Amino acid sequence: MSNLFDLTGKTAIVTGSSKGIGKAIAHRLAEHGANVVVSSRKADACEAAVAEINGAVGRKAAIPIPANIADKAALQNLVDETRRAFGQIDILVCNAASNPYFGPMGGMNDDQFSKILQNNIISNHWIIQMATPEMRQRKDGAIVIISSIGGLKGSPVIGAYNISKAADMQLARNLALEFGPDNVRVNTIAPGLVQTDFAKALWDNPDILKTYTAHSCLKRIGQPDEIAGMAVFLASKAGAFTTGQTFVIDGGQTAI
Repeated sequence: MSNLFDLTGKTAIVTGSSKGIGKAIAHRLAEHGANVVVSSRKADACEAAVAEINGAVGRKAAIPIPANIADKAALQNLVDETRRAFGQIDILVCNAASNPYFGPMGGMNDDQFSKILQNNIISNHWIIQMATPEMRQRKDGAIVIISSIGGLKGSPVIGAYNISKAADMQLARNLALEFGPDNVRVNTIAPGLVQTDFAKALWDNPDILKTYTAHSCLKRIGQPDEIAGMAVFLASKAGAFTTGQTFVIDGGQTAI
């Protein structure tokens, strides 16, 4: 019986994967047999993550291809270079995101709001449209968008970010409908508070951390690797009948 989680021979692009949740996902995809492209803005950070992943899995599973997700040409180069290196793209994980503003929405300027919408929604749309034609032609592919439980509720300090993450959930639902006849699956993962550099403004604030953990079943925040397993599931045969869904991984915060 074949392993439902075996990704041998598959190729994955993971954006924003030089650290945090993205790096954990890239590591676990490689551990399950996939070839993985590590991508973020800084080349040296990508190279360091690649060295760490390859050392951990014991093979040259990962390569670095830096890209700024706000640059459409850079994203096209990421897709083109991945095809050149590995022949095709089977899995796309849209993890990279931005949140340049912390506070009430009334204090946010137009450039900050535009950057959030660009990097968290439009850039995902761009790279998905670049990567999926070959998946649809082959009748096989998996797209995973990293959203947030913020997309399910309001916030006094990260409202625009939450709006963008709600939009990502709808982007997945709509693309699941469009791509479904071609057996290309599109899902989102909605983490709760995870201990990453990206979320440091939340977990590094004692009052916010206390409130979050008090209203969580597990009474703690998450770690990046605790999100990665769901990405492996959604990318593999185990998730072959799963599309258009949002999977909440939040330690039970939304259960209370």
